[in-house]
Amino acid sequence: MDFKDYYKVLGVERSADQDEIKRAYRKLARQFHPDINKEPSAEDRFKEVGEAYEVLGDAEKRAAYDDVGKGFQQGQDFRPPPDWDAGFEFTGAPSGAEQHEFSEFFESLFRGAARSSRSKSRRGAAEFHARGSDHHARIYIDLRDAFQGGKRTITLKVPEIDESGHVAVRERTLSVDIPKGLEEGKSIRLKGQGSPGIGRMPAGDLYLEVYYAPDPVFRLSGKDVYFDLPVTPWEAALGAEIKVPTPSGQIMLKIPPGSFQGREMRIKGRGLPARAPGDLYAVLQIALPAADTAEAKDIYREMERKLAFNPRAKLGV
Repeated sequence: MDFKDYYKVLGVERSADQDEIKRAYRKLARQFHPDINKEPSAEDRFKEVGEAYEVLGDAEKRAAYDDVGKGFQQGQDFRPPPDWDAGFEFTGAPSGAEQHEFSEFFESLFRGAARSSRSKSRRGAAEFHARGSDHHARIYIDLRDAFQGGKRTITLKVPEIDESGHVAVRERTLSVDIPKGLEEGKSIRLKGQGSPGIGRMPAGDLYLEVYYAPDPVFRLSGKDVYFDLPVTPWEAALGAEIKVPTPSGQIMLKIPPGSFQGREMRIKGRGLPARAPGDLYAVLQIALPAADTAEAKDIYREMERKLAFNPRAKLGV
């Protein structure tokens, strides 16, 4: 997928303020509107200009776009990292985006993000009482937090328009209760932490979509948790009882005799906590001792003589 330089599309500098961006959009939208411009490429250009303004005309989307697009040029190969928007606070519920015809590039960044800047500006002058808009943000926490639960401190990036008309990002810090056993992708609702209400109406809410940061040991699949468990050849062949880690502490695990590479050892109920908890799976990985001493090499040669076998027999070689 190619990177889209929305500043280049609108013909403005990256330092342009919001008024400059609006003027550039209006000029190009008139120039390429299909009802006025009958050139074959006018409609595509009109859509491209509209998409650029959808991002740069919205302080929230613009701040996130500027952050993820640092160092990229028009047409460069681009793949956004999965956590590119972590901590950015957007207005609107996660599923509240309007449906427009956008490019793959736009969809990869803003699918399901905030409602458009144009929809937020439709509030009429006679609307004196209205509930504040909801906000949402994606946050990443440690997988082990789901096993313990409790309070966590998070910092969100809140894009705003400053007095000079430029996008600025301020930070706000919140204390959040992480429910024990929270599944990835679920939301935590913080009442009254969205936009202020108008008149006598209350503020909106903030929805935090929770995802887990990559763990050095464990990986999540639904409610089940997996990890690779190294074992020695003799532990796999003869069986053993060994100490193994879990997200909630160490336990003893019996390795059956005759175990093999990739065997999944199920530890019932040790997955993600819930009314019906997930399971923990230890995936056996047979680790070979290094032949880095004369004695170790002699032992391997003796095994070669006494335990000769062909591990490639099933391959017909």
